[in-house]
Amino acid sequence: MSVIVSYKDVEIERAEKSVLKGVNFTLSKGEFYYLVGKVGSGKSSLLKSMYADVGVDTGTEAKVLDYDLLTLKRKKIPYLRRKIGIVFQDFQLLQDRSVNSNLRFVLRATGWKNKGEIEDRIEEVLKMVGMANKSYKMPHELSGGEQQRVVIARALLNQPDLILADEPTGNLDPQTGYQIVSLLHELTKKGHCIVMATHNLQLVEYFPGHVLKCEGKSLMNAE
Repeated sequence: MSVIVSYKDVEIERAEKSVLKGVNFTLSKGEFYYLVGKVGSGKSSLLKSMYADVGVDTGTEAKVLDYDLLTLKRKKIPYLRRKIGIVFQDFQLLQDRSVNSNLRFVLRATGWKNKGEIEDRIEEVLKMVGMANKSYKMPHELSGGEQQRVVIARALLNQPDLILADEPTGNLDPQTGYQIVSLLHELTKKGHCIVMATHNLQLVEYFPGHVLKCEGKSLMNAE
């Protein structure tokens, strides 16, 4: 298996307070990882550290997709983020434009220029998440589950090896939440590495995967 994230003895701080210490883990392509723990235990901080939204202050090694977080310059952060798909709990879709326009905006912002290639990629990712016939709709016309499928499509646009999902079922009813987790698991078969933060342990039991637990400022393997 190809390792795409490697942390050794990493400390993560927010607002000059230590959130996690002595963090050691690796993530591999094509694998599904749950990140569990109580509210405030550091799950979101750990995810944000991987796309350089929260600083990695010290450590022996902190590599994400061949980027060294310990020496990463600010101007390189956008290039790292283009290689990572992010799925937010609260969707963060642009409300003033259609699904198609939301996805087109992201592709143009990340350097895509060819109109034909842009439209082909949008069609491809919407088909992957079962939303091919909803591209013309505005976000407010979609259910929560449909909006989250669009968010996953958005995360897939630049064919990322790593997808980070922060409580992606938090605003969804249980049945819809199960459908979203099933979809995320399917993506590992295409080689994507998925890291999903959740407090819903029923999902962990129903859809098995590797389990990492944040507790007492530490990260441990909970399998």
